[in-house]
Amino acid sequence: MHTLTVILGGLLLFAVLALTARLIPWLQHHLLAVFALLWFIASAINMTVGIVHAGYSFMAELPIFFVVFFIPLILAWAIKTKYPGS
Repeated sequence: MHTLTVILGGLLLFAVLALTARLIPWLQHHLLAVFALLWFIASAINMTVGIVHAGYSFMAELPIFFVVFFIPLILAWAIKTKYPGS
């Protein structure tokens, strides 16, 4: 359930950035790069919390990190490709 919540958080971050990009012109051109960087940092923090506080090993958290990071990134890329003006 936590993984799903974090993935939805990534999609919410992309939605906020996409709405903000309507006000900031340079962000429209760099939306995916900015989102990828911010989401990578957030996903890495999520993985660190899983390792430090939940007691999972790095190798146990790594596949979850990839799922959490790449699902929102792929969906953001698909949305940005389908609607280039957004």
